[in-house]
Amino acid sequence: MKLLEGRTGLIVGIANDRSYAWYIAEALIAAGARCAFTHLPGEKNERRTRRAVEELGVKDPWLFPMDASKEEDLDAAFGKYAESFEKMNFLVHSIAFADREWLAPGKFVDTPRQAYLSAVDISAYTLVGMCRRARPLLARGAAPGGGGAAVMAMSYYGGEKVVPGYNVMGVAKAALECSARYLAWELGTEGIRVNVISGGYLRTLASSAVGGVSEMEEGVPRRAPLRRNVEGGDVGRTAVYLASDLSSGVTGETIYVDCGVNTVGL
Repeated sequence: MKLLEGRTGLIVGIANDRSYAWYIAEALIAAGARCAFTHLPGEKNERRTRRAVEELGVKDPWLFPMDASKEEDLDAAFGKYAESFEKMNFLVHSIAFADREWLAPGKFVDTPRQAYLSAVDISAYTLVGMCRRARPLLARGAAPGGGGAAVMAMSYYGGEKVVPGYNVMGVAKAALECSARYLAWELGTEGIRVNVISGGYLRTLASSAVGGVSEMEEGVPRRAPLRRNVEGGDVGRTAVYLASDLSSGVTGETIYVDCGVNTVGL
């Protein structure tokens, strides 16, 4: 029997086959889990997500459009999931947004109010909004005496230390990590665990918007204890651990999967 056999959950954030969400889905499916997926509204976004999911070997995937910045879209997506599945054993939040115009070294001080607020809204508040709607489903997925249901969100070290160019996205990730701790406290009595994976630099659509990414990609292998950049599979396998009973006593944590970069001072 596979580690996650019989478990079902929702993955939010697959845009293509180079995103962390895709690698998480790959690992969860390999461990026996059944995954449902949301995508941004629009036929082009649906085709792109469907193509990425089908590359995982999922035939006729459960897909539903959702703009997480809209309350009605969150209601519709989680309502539809509840019609299709009786429980949710895991929820993966892997979405973030910041206007790339303000993601460059020296631009943070000029960040407009709306750009600041939208980054925090989509990158951090949406985790709270999703947990509120998923709460009854997750509670049903938290088997008594088992490892509980698992919520996980994706962050980056720029939410803790200054990474020049990460700017308002770093502020949003800090809010995300703090939100996860408060959610872990409130939902823990229902057997729902909430954790954050702080993944290292990976070239994705999102990371390409940050100024100075080439320096990150080239510098990590020199600084990291493992002397390499993180790979998508590293994060995927960590997600399997968090979704399984192996992490039954782990909640409210930010787990670094960055080849050790966060441990190095210089």
